[in-house]
Amino acid sequence: MSILVNNNTKVVIQGITGREASEKLSEMLEYGTDIIAGVTPGKGGLEVEGVPVYDTVEKALDDHPQINTSLVYVPPSAAKDAAFEAIENDVELVDIVTERVPTKDSWKIHEKAKEKDVRVVGPTSVGIISPGKCKLGPIGGTRPEEVYKPGKIGIISKSGGMTTETAWVVRQAGFGVSTAIGLGGDRIACTTFADALKMFESDDQTEAVVMFGELGGTYENKAAELIEQGAFSKPLIAFVAGNFTEKMPSQSYGHAGAIIREDTDKPSYKEKRLRDAGAHVADFHHEIGDVIEDLEIK
Repeated sequence: MSILVNNNTKVVIQGITGREASEKLSEMLEYGTDIIAGVTPGKGGLEVEGVPVYDTVEKALDDHPQINTSLVYVPPSAAKDAAFEAIENDVELVDIVTERVPTKDSWKIHEKAKEKDVRVVGPTSVGIISPGKCKLGPIGGTRPEEVYKPGKIGIISKSGGMTTETAWVVRQAGFGVSTAIGLGGDRIACTTFADALKMFESDDQTEAVVMFGELGGTYENKAAELIEQGAFSKPLIAFVAGNFTEKMPSQSYGHAGAIIREDTDKPSYKEKRLRDAGAHVADFHHEIGDVIEDLEIK
């Protein structure tokens, strides 16, 4: 199987006429992702790479009721309204690539998604890929097949770039990927590590999961809690970036959520918390493959 995206994923891109979205559209189409429609208010009737553009998600769904996924590529100030539009039209999965979404807007999106039982990934998601099935967003760049091959390892990451770097380490160790998800590095993630682990727990293709965490927030600690509760039973290989930052607290490092405000934000705390829960913690990123090999996953 895989989680979130597969051969049955039917996509609408909100903000499709923007420069970045139109560039990534070509990559996704080349990979085989089924892009059904695009939405840009006031641009209805146009086509981008042969994909029809509509003024609203509702109008796109009227013509293409098979749409089940939205990729949000709009400016930060428009992200909440775009996400709400998809959620209120019962689109099953909404992946928000947009960066710098105001925290209050991210929280409102999170709450609206929970209310409507819609899965939202992001903001600041680099995308989702189930190798050989579907590539949603910029994840993997222009040649994702060189890094992502089908396999049994799930990948979840706060960092967009390190999602693919982690997949490369996994591939170099001789393993493939079931699904890789860029969850985003903001203080509020609409899908957390724990949320993703629950989905991987139910996926018969996934035999283990690699988690790329970092300083800031408590999402790694919540993943440890999930293991302790018995809600995730598969091997979890974890790497937590940013130990050097513990000497410089209260500084933000790249992502909006990458800041140490208290002890539970520290990488060292998260590493211990995960080890105590039974996760396999790699001291260095390049050691992730060695840890997987030691688990003797076939």
